[in-house]
Order: sequence, then structure tokens, then C-alpha cells
Amino acid sequence: MHGTALTWVDNAGLTRVKAVPADRLAQAAATGVGMSPCFDVYLVDDSMTASEYIGGPDGDLRLVPDLDRLTVLAAQPGWSWAPVDRHEQDGTPYAACQRGFARRTAARALAEHGIELRMGFETEWVAVRGPLPDAEGEPAYPTAGPAYGMARLVENADYLRDVLAALSAQGVEVLQIHPEYAAGQFEVSVAPSDPVGAADLAVLVRETVRAVSLRHGLTASFAPVVDPAGVGNGGHLHLSLWRDGRNLCADGEGPFGMTRECEAFLSGVLRELPALLALGAPSPASYLRLRPSRWAGAFRCWGLENREAALRFVAGRSGASGGANAELKCVDAAANPYLLVGGVLAAGLAGLAGLAAGGRGTGLPAPVSGDPALRGDQPRLPGSLGAVLEQFERSAVLREALGGPLFDAVRAVRAGEIALFEGASEREIAAATRGRY
Repeated sequence: MHGTALTWVDNAGLTRVKAVPADRLAQAAATGVGMSPCFDVYLVDDSMTASEYIGGPDGDLRLVPDLDRLTVLAAQPGWSWAPVDRHEQDGTPYAACQRGFARRTAARALAEHGIELRMGFETEWVAVRGPLPDAEGEPAYPTAGPAYGMARLVENADYLRDVLAALSAQGVEVLQIHPEYAAGQFEVSVAPSDPVGAADLAVLVRETVRAVSLRHGLTASFAPVVDPAGVGNGGHLHLSLWRDGRNLCADGEGPFGMTRECEAFLSGVLRELPALLALGAPSPASYLRLRPSRWAGAFRCWGLENREAALRFVAGRSGASGGANAELKCVDAAANPYLLVGGVLAAGLAGLAGLAAGGRGTGLPAPVSGDPALRGDQPRLPGSLGAVLEQFERSAVLREALGGPLFDAVRAVRAGEIALFEGASEREIAAATRGRY
């Protein structure tokens, strides 16, 4: 007997699941699988808060698997996977479905501007031997080699080979895999996709790495930080804008070859960044990572190939305009990827709307080179989830795009986790969250 895992990601950034036997998958696709809407107000510790629209024991939804994304899981024999869209009992789309939100905003970009987005996530994780320790313990890392060192790859060659093999067997195109900076840290990058597809891949890649890790006696943590004194895990998002086969991030008259539309889109993202962090850096632990001089993108600025800027522009190789893209560096894997791609799209669309209305305020500020922390002339992004939540609550762009039920559920979860960790030390926050992602 084989089973199919049907997943969605909640507003705390945790992947939730219901599973069906393979012989019931067709019925699940036709009529859905029941699930309470209360998970939209679950916190990272599985406690539940409430929002104006969602909370409590009442109500039921239908989880409808997207069979176009059905994937046989190479590292979990006998299992396949499909992401779900969530619907009301009468079949209408559920207003707080995060995957539906991502799809709506992508459709708006095409309908209003004829623009398609290509997006891709970098997945960073820390591997430790055995289970993760509590706040008083120290993780046991599987390598002693230097940052980015070949020694780390040699020490973990079988492990990383099996990650590559599993992803390849699942049809995932890997661009690169390598050891990262922090102890026990690795990164894998996959080829770009449409926005919803990129978010689906973020879930699939993470759960594949998790499964391969367990087979090697390792635990993989995708949390913003494992050790609050060190460098954390990012979940960087790359994006490019396309129309009729042309990359609008290149061969234009704007900064470093951007077209005016690319510049307007990125200016909208940069303008909304403090509020967008409620979607892209959603945990109190995120702000243990989002610190200056750690390549985390802690300053609200942009630059050409500047890994300290929140928004890094990649012009691509000379003569290869298809590779030009922008990278959002201030986000991490505690984010619900569907919320993040939808929020970035909504912010960029606000920038494009300004361009269509006459172009005022749609240009980017001057690019920044070097470490903004040393320059002293660039605005810092908010340094706590509380400060971010204030920005989120004031964002008309995100409120309108998300709609009342989803916006208020996100707000409630952020407020709930702020209260949950009030008074906790950095080590306590890291220990409480590193085993959840």
C-alpha cells in the first residue's frame, strides 16, 4: 500500500499534512479531504490563537490536491506528495488559502501588465547528528571542515550525493549544492519556476532534504538560527520579470540594464520591505539572524551584487541577459513561501501601478556598495517582530492584496508569537524554534 502526503503551509511557516492511500487519491482530488481552518491561527509551538475571522473548533475546509504537482518521493519509499489548494465546503476558494493568494497575485501581474514572474528559492539548512539539543545543550555537527570548504563536502559526500539523487529522481533541477558558512550548514539552489511552482518546490526540497538527512542519522534544521551566536539560515528569493520571452531585468535603460518596469517593480518591493518582513521573516527567531555584517540583508537598500543589501541585483554575465535577476536576502525559511511570493508580487505590482499612473516614486534610490553598517547612511530594517508587525498593520498594499481573513490571521499569529516568546533569552528562542522548521 502506498500513500500520498497532501501538504499546505500555515501562517507560522510550518508544513502541515494529511495523507491518503494511493487508491483514494482520485477521490481526494474530486471531493477534497476535510481539515479545520483553525490551523491558520496555530503558532510555532502548536498552540492556537484566534483572529477576527478564524479560530475555534467550528468550520471545515476541503483540501484539494494539485495532481499536476504530484511527485513520487525518492527518499520516502511508498510515498508520493502533492500540495493542496483549500476550498470551502461548497467548492469556492477559501479566502485565507495562502497558495490561492500566490496564484491570484501572479495572475494579476499577467492580466494587468502582461508580465510573468520567474522565481526560485535558495534552501539553507544546518545538519546535526541525532536530535537537536535543548537550550542548554550544544549541537553535534557532522563536519569540522572550514566554511565553504571541500573538506566538508568530502566528509559528507555520501549524504550530499543522496540529496542530489533524490531531487533528481523527483524531477527537480538542481543548480548547485555546497557547504555554507555556519557549522554543519549546507545550501541547495534549484531552477526557477512560476511563483506558485517556486513555492511548491521550496516545500518539496525541504522535505526531501529532511528525509535524506534522517536516513543518514542527521536532523536537518531550516530554522532562522540554530546557534544564536552564529550565522543563520536564509531562504533567499530570486526573481525576474518576463514578457514575450524577454527578461525585463536586462537590456533596458535603467540602472545596470533594468527596464523601467523592472525598476518600478523593485522599487515597490523596497518600499514595502519593512511590512513584507511579516511574511518573509515571520518568527521572533528571524531577528536573531537579521543582523548587520552577516550577509543577511539587514539594511533597507539595494546594490549590484551587494550581499549586505536587503535587495541584491544580479546583472548576469555579459551577453547573457536571461540570467539577470534580483535576490531578496532579508528573508528566511520560517516564511510560508506562498505568502512570501504573493506579498513580493503585491508590492511589486504597486510599484508598477505607480509607473502606469505617471511614474512618480517608481525609481530606485542610488545603489549601495560596501557594508551599509560601516557606511552609516542607510536605514536599518526593523530589528524585532514587534516593530515589523506595526509596519504590516499599516500596509494598505498588503492588507488589500491578502484580503481581510488572511491578513488578520497573519496579524494574529505574529502577535501570538511575540507574546509567546516575551522575556525569553536568545538561546531559549533558538532552542524553541530550531526543531520546528
